[in-house]
Amino acid sequence: MKQLGYTDSIFVTLETPTTPQHIGFLGVYDPSTAPNGMVRFKDVLANFGRRLNTLPTFRTRLVQVPGSLDRPYWVVDDSFDVEYHIRHIAVPQPGDWRQLCIQVARLHSRGLDLKRPLWECNVIEGLNNVEGVPPGGFAVYMKIHHSMVDGDLGQRVLAILHDLEADPMVYDDEEDEEEIAEGMQEEYSGPMLGDTELITRAFTNRVRNVIPYAKTAVQVIGNLGDTLVKMARQELPAPAMGPKTRFDEPVGAHRVLDAASFDLNDIKAIKTVTHTSVNDVCVTICSGALRKYLEFHGELPDDSLIANMPVNMRKRGIVSDENNQIAAMMAKIHTEIADPIDRLHMVHDSIGDAKKFIGTPIAEPLKIVGLFPPFMAKPLSRLYAHGELTRFLPAGTPCVITNVPGPPMDLYSNGAKLVKMHLLGLLTPGVGLFHAIFSQGDVLSITVLCDRDMMPDPAFYRQCLEESFAELKEAVLGKPKPKAAKAAPKKKAAEPKAQPEA
Repeated sequence: MKQLGYTDSIFVTLETPTTPQHIGFLGVYDPSTAPNGMVRFKDVLANFGRRLNTLPTFRTRLVQVPGSLDRPYWVVDDSFDVEYHIRHIAVPQPGDWRQLCIQVARLHSRGLDLKRPLWECNVIEGLNNVEGVPPGGFAVYMKIHHSMVDGDLGQRVLAILHDLEADPMVYDDEEDEEEIAEGMQEEYSGPMLGDTELITRAFTNRVRNVIPYAKTAVQVIGNLGDTLVKMARQELPAPAMGPKTRFDEPVGAHRVLDAASFDLNDIKAIKTVTHTSVNDVCVTICSGALRKYLEFHGELPDDSLIANMPVNMRKRGIVSDENNQIAAMMAKIHTEIADPIDRLHMVHDSIGDAKKFIGTPIAEPLKIVGLFPPFMAKPLSRLYAHGELTRFLPAGTPCVITNVPGPPMDLYSNGAKLVKMHLLGLLTPGVGLFHAIFSQGDVLSITVLCDRDMMPDPAFYRQCLEESFAELKEAVLGKPKPKAAKAAPKKKAAEPKAQPEA
């Protein structure tokens, strides 16, 4: 048995029927690069099954402590069956992008079974009308509970599932099973505890952790006080606050999905000319799309909207056993500015201000929630969600914008080339819109997940993203110069026809 960390357990605590706490990956594949130009489902099943088994967590399930007296535990699932977790479906014909998005949005709306290992994979066939994919293409949609992975660990899962060449790697099943068994024994050693033992351990942990909890609480309160003092002295900027929109409403049970793809070289060219960053450019694209979407619906506020932007703390030298090592910064995205270049520079400045709060309690709300034991945090989170208390908040945080850099090279699965990759986030009460930025090779995608009632027209929002990018590109790089017309080849003089002989 292995107890969940404080941050990881929060995602279990926040799980509700309308806000399931899993993230997802959607990959679209071209099977023409595979042997014989096709990939069979049983090959995908065998390949993914082997590779996911190398991650011990994928063979474990949760054990809840009775009465939610303590954080849950990971235990090895003795009845683990990979075929339960990997399913095979198809989209209706003609199998276009819209049908794929609808199917994946439905799958992503459903929570995982918390009594089984917390992941699920769907191989989706029948993609015969998706741009950039030849007929016979297929997709793989995978969802994993956030308590198991964050964006950084998600990249590790992506790497494990793919090859760098079209020729699949050869595995020795027996050796793999032995390595997996050794890893499971090492990481999840210890006896399986019953309810009585779990309750006893919970009280023991509670008594043992009284002093550490108190020290942590005092430290958090002290750090918060220092932060407020620095803000009063103007050593730190005032925290970002924004107006409320349709995306701040209570979240329902249904989702919509769409995505826009851009040339990463164009994004890099814009950031070079403007002396900003790739992330600044992408946030500005999202900001422009929100501006266009809300303006079209007659709902654009006069003040800037706010975005929640997750921060990878691993890259900042933070060492922890937690699966999730993330913070969050709140930044203005300046939807009130029409000019795309002015908006980009203002976004750059506001993100710089938001970064100053990293390392303060304001940027680590999950750590504060983690101070509460589950038996207190669960009813509070359910009261907040079911009581629709988000309606009473004075300010809004309509969306999340997260940026996860992907691999710069081509990837293959069972010999099939990965041609599109999209990340899917999660929604929380009062935050009904999620933008996931992901780059692979020379393509950068912005994938949008939203509550269906808040955004009944996701294809229009994708159009807003594309128009926002086009406006920014034209403003920074100018209109593309038309190619010079090639001179028409000179015609040879017609040779005189031979005269008939007399």
